[in-house]
Order: sequence, then structure tokens, then C-alpha cells
Amino acid sequence: MKKTISILGSTGSIGIQALQVIKSLGDDFKVVALVAKSNVDLIEKQVYEFNPKIVALSDENSADLLKNRLKGNHVKILGGEQGIIQAATIPEADMVISSMVGFAGLIPTLEAIRAGKHVALSNKESLVTAGHIIMKEAANSGVNVLPVDGEHSAIFQCLDGCRDRSAIRRLILTASGGPFRDTPSKELHNISPEQALKHPNWKMGAKITVDSATLMNKGLEVIEARWLFDIDIAKIDVIIHLESIIHSMVEFIDGSVIAQLGVTDMRLPIQLALTYPDRKPSALTRLDLAKIRQLNFRDADMEKFPCLELAYKAGRIGGTMPTVVSGADEVAVSAFLENRTDFMDIPEVIRQTMDMHQKDNFVSEPSLDDIVMADKWARNFAEHIILSKFSLSKESEVK
Repeated sequence: MKKTISILGSTGSIGIQALQVIKSLGDDFKVVALVAKSNVDLIEKQVYEFNPKIVALSDENSADLLKNRLKGNHVKILGGEQGIIQAATIPEADMVISSMVGFAGLIPTLEAIRAGKHVALSNKESLVTAGHIIMKEAANSGVNVLPVDGEHSAIFQCLDGCRDRSAIRRLILTASGGPFRDTPSKELHNISPEQALKHPNWKMGAKITVDSATLMNKGLEVIEARWLFDIDIAKIDVIIHLESIIHSMVEFIDGSVIAQLGVTDMRLPIQLALTYPDRKPSALTRLDLAKIRQLNFRDADMEKFPCLELAYKAGRIGGTMPTVVSGADEVAVSAFLENRTDFMDIPEVIRQTMDMHQKDNFVSEPSLDDIVMADKWARNFAEHIILSKFSLSKESEVK
């Protein structure tokens, strides 16, 4: 039976690779909806290749431009948040691939679940900010939330067949360590955006690549894993694994450790999420351990990379704090990429935002409205910190 797919974020790294996987799987899959931000040129090509029923662009001017380009084509072009939600809840879709970047992916993901769609989840912010809501709604709707990220897919596979979660001693998320794993701490203040975007093992979008460089990406994955696998955050560890061959591990109470291995190719976890509970053949590169010869590990250095500790702290506090970390991180990373702040200012902006939130407007059991408000507040406060620093540095230059 053909499986029908809606892709939220089709012009991003995960979306592009998901379409490659769908194409390789042949007639068993059909794309019925595509969502992007503003990349008109690429999504126009995707429309002609995959022939969806609906296309939505969050940027309404880009949606109007696409309408003009596709005059005479049967595809329905929508713009703005409501258009994205229509694409996420289109009746023809069995599954939604949620790979939009940032907090903007939360509401469409939630609406897809409420509409009874299985979700292949790559949007971290959905679980980081509203994991308690997402997982409850998924249970109520009787749908699967299947991880697309390599680390969570690995744990999902390691736990396959584990009937008793009390048998789990800990989850072990592996991290490459990013481009600065061997860089002395004193040199991190001079890191440029160009350097931060050179990941040693993976090719990803700009935001997630910088998050990998600060280890915030791994910290957010810890919070995600807490909700995906319903496990206390104290039982989730991070270890640096230089080769990115072991994608994550599960240690059980009897001392056994189960690991999932594979080449560094995101199409592997994407395909599993699409075909689950089945596995299908693929033409992807095979893992050759004899050629690799050795695998290396080291502890994660939270002093050198404070973003990881800040994410753990937010996860332990819970409530609206993970939302605040996520929002402040998005603003700080954006400012860094725009050369408005330094690499090591990223954790400092996040820390100050967390401290102020704890004092002023923390909510321990947030509703969806509380989460939306916390995200907005965090972004505004983080931007205020950055603007204040920027103004002071300009003053200093003048003097």
C-alpha cells in the first residue's frame, strides 16, 4: 500500500535528503505536500519532480512569486502559518516529516499529530519546548513519533523489543565534538562563523552546525531523548565519539550495552522512519569496520563547552526553561553568524536569559500559550543582551 507524505522543510538539508530517499524507494511512496520558508527556485523544481497537491511557503511574498511561476499548474500554493498548517494536516497524508528549523516547527507538528498523522521528527524544538504536550497528544491520537535524528534513531533501534524500561540503566548519546573538539579553550573567543560551519563529519544547515560546534545541539538532544523515551534526564549521558560511527548506545542494568552503528549519512535514519516497522534495501554506502580499524571516545567537556551544561540544567528545571534556552540559542547563533557577537558569547547570552527567566516569569507546568510567550520573551531578552553588548563595543571603538 502506498504511503503518502507531507514534508515540512523540504528545501532544508533533511527535507532534501528525505526526497532523495522517497525517490529511491519508488512507487511505494507519494509526496502530497511540501513546505518551505522562501526558497522559490528549489521548491519550484521539487513541485515539477514530485507533483504534490499543496505547497506552502511561510514567506507570503515568496508564495505569491511561486504562484506566478506555476500558473496553469494544478498545485495549490499557500502562504503564511495557516498555509503551513493546511499542508501539515492535509487529509491525503499518512505521515508528516517535520524538519522545519526552529520554534516555527512546533505548531505545525502538533497540528499534524492532532490530525492523526504519524510524524517523522527532525524538528528539535517541538520536543525541547513542548515534549509533555507532543507526546501526550501523540498517545491520544494513537500515532507514532519516529525520530529522524541519527542519535535518537539509534536509541530507538537499540530499544526495539525492550519491553521493560526499568531494565535501562542509561542512554548514551554520542557527539562528534564538533570542529573545535581539539581547540584550546583560550582560542574559542576568536572563532569565526566560517570556522564554526566546518563540521568534521556531517553536512548540515548553518544553525545546527553552529549548535554542534557549541555542543548545544547535543544538549537539546538530551532534552528530546527525555521525552521520546520517557526516561529521567539523570539517566542520559553524552560521550564524544570522534568518528561518528556509533550513533548512540543503551546500557542495561545487567551491564550489557547495545549500540547502533552506520556510516555518517542521514538518509539511513530518514529511510527507517519512513518505512517503519519494515526495513527496505538501500543503495547507500556500507559500513566497513576493517577499513575504519578503530573507534575513539572521550568525555564531553562541559567546562569548555558550557552550552551542554546549560541544556542539562534547563532539562532538570523543566517547565518553560527549555523553551527559553531554545529561543535564546536561536537568537545568539543568528547574531554570531551575522558577526554581531562572538562565539563564546552564545553560552553567555543563554545563561543570562535563563537567570532572568528564573527570577521573573518561569512557569513550572506550561500550557501551549505559556510556551509561546516564553519563546517570545526569551528572544526579546536575548536580543536586548546582544544589542547592549554591541552598543558598548561600538562605544569602545569610538573612544
